Amino acid sequence: MVDVAPGRGPSDGEDPEHEEKVERWRASTRRKAAKKGSFWKELPILVGVAVLLAVLIQAFLAKVYMIPSESMEQTLHGCTGECFGDRVLVDKLTYDFTEPEPGDVVVFHGPDSWINQEFTAPEPTDPVSRAVRFAGSLLGFPTANEEDFVKRVVAVGGQTVKCCDDQNRVLVDGRPLDEPYVYRAPGRSTAQESFAEVRVPEGFLFVLGDNRNDSCDSRCQGGGGEAGLVPVDNVVGKARVVVLPPSRWQGVGDHDPQAVVLGAPEWQDALPAGAGLAAAWPVLLVGRRVRARLRRSGLG
Repeated sequence: MVDVAPGRGPSDGEDPEHEEKVERWRASTRRKAAKKGSFWKELPILVGVAVLLAVLIQAFLAKVYMIPSESMEQTLHGCTGECFGDRVLVDKLTYDFTEPEPGDVVVFHGPDSWINQEFTAPEPTDPVSRAVRFAGSLLGFPTANEEDFVKRVVAVGGQTVKCCDDQNRVLVDGRPLDEPYVYRAPGRSTAQESFAEVRVPEGFLFVLGDNRNDSCDSRCQGGGGEAGLVPVDNVVGKARVVVLPPSRWQGVGDHDPQAVVLGAPEWQDALPAGAGLAAAWPVLLVGRRVRARLRRSGLG
């Protein structure tokens, strides 16, 4: 005769609900452990993807640049001492489809004739600092690049530019510019430095700093003249927004200095619409009278 062990049941003191809770707890613990292990396995992949995206965005879409000099005050704050210069977001995509226009604030690689006389970035001397600086640039931390400049476009290919008229204004194609962004630092001359007429060839730009008397730009770089012009191909992008410091969050204006002086006055722009409206009333009245007479005569 074979003995058979009796099955366990509620009568043996075991609680089915307790066993179920224990199993759920064990399953939850296993899932958490699996997730934790999965996170540490995926972390290097996530970091790698983030770095790759940062590099691609900076290469093709936008990049943050540091403003190291005072040549664009007060549109952009720069510093020569112990202070915090503006960090600006530069749109690198726009000029893939359009050309720089008068009023645009652009970042560009200095032509061979240009020498940065406004700021010289100290180069790291040890390999560790160089590596950190390189890694930071890949991840979007701005550095002062002495080969890059930021200025405002005032004339483009096919135009002539010179300074100044009797009101000390820059002239493009013989007409004075409207430049509300020009800044004159305290203690500096309020008169712009004059320069001879320059004809800008196609594919080049004539650029000036907003801090007009504290900027070495197309007037003085390379001795001025054609040597001071910037090839359009050297333009990196258009400055769009001041992103740091937080107290300076704002867009970068692109007021066209040629628009007012070269375009028609606002009252002239309104002439076609006004003339059309004035002519419409007589036509409408005549039409109503003609229809009324036709109805009275039985022809309507």
